[in-house]
Amino acid sequence: MRTQKSFEQQETGSLYLVPTPIGNLDDMTFRAVKILEQVDCIASEDTRNTQKLLNHFDIKTPQISYHEHNTHERTPQLIGRMLKGESIAQVSDAGMPSISDPGVDLVKAAVEAGLPVVPLPGPNAALTALIASGLAPQPFYFYGFLPRKKKELVESLEELNRREETLIFYESPHRIKQVVEQMLTVFGTDRQLVLAREVTKRFEEFIRGTTEEVLDWLEETQVRGEFVLIAEGNSKVQEDEPALWEAISPKAHVEALMEQQGMASKKAIKEVAKLRNLPKRDVYAAYHDIDQQEEDKR
Repeated sequence: MRTQKSFEQQETGSLYLVPTPIGNLDDMTFRAVKILEQVDCIASEDTRNTQKLLNHFDIKTPQISYHEHNTHERTPQLIGRMLKGESIAQVSDAGMPSISDPGVDLVKAAVEAGLPVVPLPGPNAALTALIASGLAPQPFYFYGFLPRKKKELVESLEELNRREETLIFYESPHRIKQVVEQMLTVFGTDRQLVLAREVTKRFEEFIRGTTEEVLDWLEETQVRGEFVLIAEGNSKVQEDEPALWEAISPKAHVEALMEQQGMASKKAIKEVAKLRNLPKRDVYAAYHDIDQQEEDKR
């Protein structure tokens, strides 16, 4: 077990996870600006993109690239620098570090090395869209980006269709129509969806409706911008899922009721017959291992 006291004096440096605006630069917090000014280095998913942010706030701290193609090389370098006393801020292109970006690898390595990992609150596209969606804000299940291949996409949606929570996804303008088409097939026509487009930006837009209505909108509209896709949970999941007893024999079902609920055999047989919609004599015969044909001859 490890305990982290984020703001106690220590010999090593710290890893700061600094959220950046998802569109509107005014969403940058005072604390985030201060941290970016004070750290020794900023690990950026895209240094060119982050430089625009740094220029806007007149931040002079040097950057180092940290993206999915160089994590194997960069992670030990950054950990080594923090162990020597330097502090590093990690930023993604937009929003929260570690969410759908490689920052999670650096966080894991820092935790394993015993380095403080200090998160800052700030912009997040998923939660920002959720609270304005009109769908139940909790419980929710954040998935991120769905698989690209159609077979894997359908399999993931079929599994997600067994969840009652509100579902949150990220999606690109190039794939959003394909995803909603498959949602229509798997979720049905009446599930409520919300598309949140260009959240916090000038052309922010919310499209709310059923899967069928949202797909119609996508087919009639020239789709642009990044999307947060929010889907209503399956309120009928308990009705749709098979009962646990369907996987066992009538005899085993009777025995389970007797053992787990202390029922007498006669009562358990009656209950099993009712649940399975079977004649009571069939359940009686199954429990007592009586051949039904022999029983009928008597």
